[in-house]
Amino acid sequence: MNARSTRKAAASSAEVFTRLRAILETHAARFTVTSDTSSRYCLEGPVGPATLRAWGGKARRSQIPVAWVEIGTSYVSFHLMAIDPVLRGAMSVELEKHMHGKTCFHFTAVDESLFRELEQVAARGIAAFKKAGFVA
Repeated sequence: MNARSTRKAAASSAEVFTRLRAILETHAARFTVTSDTSSRYCLEGPVGPATLRAWGGKARRSQIPVAWVEIGTSYVSFHLMAIDPVLRGAMSVELEKHMHGKTCFHFTAVDESLFRELEQVAARGIAAFKKAGFVA
C-alpha cells in the first residue's frame, strides 16, 4: 500500500468511526463513557441483576461494556453486547453481512442506509439489554 492509499484509508476509517460514534453518543446520557479518543468510544453501564446471576451471584466488576466503536487496522468495528436472536432475525441481509461473531459489525465505508438500520438495532438492543436486567 502506498502513502496515498494509506492516507485515503485512514480518512475513510475516521469518517466511518465518526458516524458510528454518533450512533452511540445518542445513548451516552444513560451510561458512562469510559473511552473517548479519536479511535475508540465506549459506553458502560452498572451491573444489573441478570449479569450478577450469570456470574453466579458474585460481582466481578461494577460496570460492564454495553457498546463501543473502535478503529482497527483495516476496518472500524461496532460492538453491541445487546444483540439477541430476535434482533438478528430482524436485521437486513445487508447488515448481517457486516457481522463478525455474535456482537460485532465491521465497516470500511460509510453506508447511510445500513447505519440508519444499525441505529434502530442499537436502540432496540440497548433498551432490551436494560429491560432484561443486564445493566441497571
